[in-house]
Amino acid sequence: MSQEDKQVANKEATLMKFPCSFPIKAMGIAKDDFDILIVEIIRKYYPDVTEGAVTTKPSRQGKYISVTVTIEAQSKEQLDNIYFELTAHEQVLMAF
Repeated sequence: MSQEDKQVANKEATLMKFPCSFPIKAMGIAKDDFDILIVEIIRKYYPDVTEGAVTTKPSRQGKYISVTVTIEAQSKEQLDNIYFELTAHEQVLMAF
């Protein structure tokens, strides 16, 4: 399959219309710098993350924390790259 055919297949497989507002959520062990880590990873692929785009929520007992970063996603490839790096990081327990 040629590169052009792959791009067409990817576009057809994606139901989303880009650009679009997209929340990216990651969960991990509650540490002071977990939110900073998540933002740094996302900024590699979306440099315009603002403070208002980031929310955090601790678990009931405070052991875990979820970080949500809302971005203006430009492509499926951009989102795939973000999720690939988030899920590969040892401190990220889950990304969705």
